[in-house]
Amino acid sequence: MDWINEILIEHSPIQATVVLAIIIALGTALGKVRVAGVSLGATFVFFIGIMAGHFGLSIEPGMLSFAQSFGLVLFVYEVGLEVGPGFVHSFLGSGIRLNVLSTVNVILGTLLAIGLAFAFNIPISDISGILCGAVTNTPALAAAQQTLSQLGIDASSAALGCAVTYPLGVVGVILAMVLLNKMAMVKIAAKRPAKENTAKPYIATFQVKNPACDGMKLKDIAKLTTSKFIISRVWRNETSAESPTGETMLQLNDHLMVVTEEKYLAQLTMLFGVQDKSENWNRGDVNWDNLDGKLFSRNIVITNSDINGRKLGSLRLHNRYQVNVSRVNRMGLHLLATPDLTLQYGDRITVVGTAESLEKVETEMGGKIGSLKDPNLASIFVGITLGLMIGCLPIMLPGMSLPVRLGLAGGPIISGILMGAYGARIRLRTYTTRSANLMLRGVGLSLYLACLGLSSGQHFIETVMRPQGFLWVGLGFTITIVPVLLMAVWCLKIEKMDVGTTYGMLCGSMANPMALSYANDCVEGDAPGVSYATVYPLGMFLRVVIIQFLLLWTLS
Repeated sequence: MDWINEILIEHSPIQATVVLAIIIALGTALGKVRVAGVSLGATFVFFIGIMAGHFGLSIEPGMLSFAQSFGLVLFVYEVGLEVGPGFVHSFLGSGIRLNVLSTVNVILGTLLAIGLAFAFNIPISDISGILCGAVTNTPALAAAQQTLSQLGIDASSAALGCAVTYPLGVVGVILAMVLLNKMAMVKIAAKRPAKENTAKPYIATFQVKNPACDGMKLKDIAKLTTSKFIISRVWRNETSAESPTGETMLQLNDHLMVVTEEKYLAQLTMLFGVQDKSENWNRGDVNWDNLDGKLFSRNIVITNSDINGRKLGSLRLHNRYQVNVSRVNRMGLHLLATPDLTLQYGDRITVVGTAESLEKVETEMGGKIGSLKDPNLASIFVGITLGLMIGCLPIMLPGMSLPVRLGLAGGPIISGILMGAYGARIRLRTYTTRSANLMLRGVGLSLYLACLGLSSGQHFIETVMRPQGFLWVGLGFTITIVPVLLMAVWCLKIEKMDVGTTYGMLCGSMANPMALSYANDCVEGDAPGVSYATVYPLGMFLRVVIIQFLLLWTLS
């Protein structure tokens, strides 16, 4: 029995590893169990950690602190790295409106928490933990604990407040959506189709019937409209297609294959003359190589580090190889291949040209898919280091005696977003395969939740069973569901947003991926996921900053 005592009870590196591994393995397995169609996922690791702590398991405090901090940093950095490439693109579109609504939801929840603290005479240190659990934002809890420690205040009550309110925080958003689905207002709204991502490239064909285009060069025609479009093929007099250049002169009755955005279709129809709707070029089973006997289409992956960070137009691919790049796929995000688009390592570009020219382009781009599997560990740890430096920067705010810091939660996610969006511009290979990203995120989140539960579990049951514990649970549920319902009604009735976008925005502002899974089951299309990714980074950043501001403003 001594060896069991050695690996489970006596503090050592082996014992710490075994205890955390058991908690994570058991929590991950149980997290896949669905009850009424809902599963808690990685969050179950948190509850298994609480049970382990309640029954007396513990690990050396220094190891616990390191594992918890490292897990949090790894998780939030990888989240930022994944959403970074799409965040800037989405933010410049409908993202500003969505982030404003998300920010209002964050502020409503915070104000409600402050009001409840005064109404029920609850210390701000306790309500901070209740707020973090109610909005399922563990990075904000880490920021709150760090701030309380900085002020010399015991942070254990904040962790307990988060622990007792987290379960209903997870299901509260889902319950709100269930309630909204049963309301007549949402049933009417649900009949409206979910808005598609209008930035997604759309392929259409046009016939030149506008006399003004006859004899004009393509580069001159492009100046007549603000629409973004790329002409990949031109059919003339029913002959085989050709790959046009800016010097190509259009003629009446030419047929054009155009890659654009769906919102520009009406403008381009007026420009060229007639849109040919006889063929749906956006379905997934189009055989592009059989459209004509000359031009072919190929998806080429960029694995040449020299291309990383360069603008598409600077490569002059058409002038050198007589090909056209029509669209770019980046981490599942479809982008229009405009000349000013900055290419990144791992991008998949769709190129149209002759078989010989495509071979030359693929050789220049790299085209070695196998090399994408090589982990870019150096860039990951460079980004993490940068994130920790950002997190340690003191930010002085008016009326504050101590500076606000983004800390372990805020700094790395900002760094991840910046690396994902702009790392290529400084020639830094930030590409990570989706499977590797999910693995690193899962490891980081599981480590953090296991350690958080383990440290909170010792006094969890006795806290919940006290009248104060029941009060905390009730207040947490109120903080969860009231702002969500209010914002949902506002978005659907006043803003006239579709259900998918509304649900995604609410899930993102509450940092609740489990609720997003439910929203995806309710609404067809990718609107919930796009909306979630658009508001998630700013929402998490605001939660981390606001909780620190609240504690420093009231306790310092």
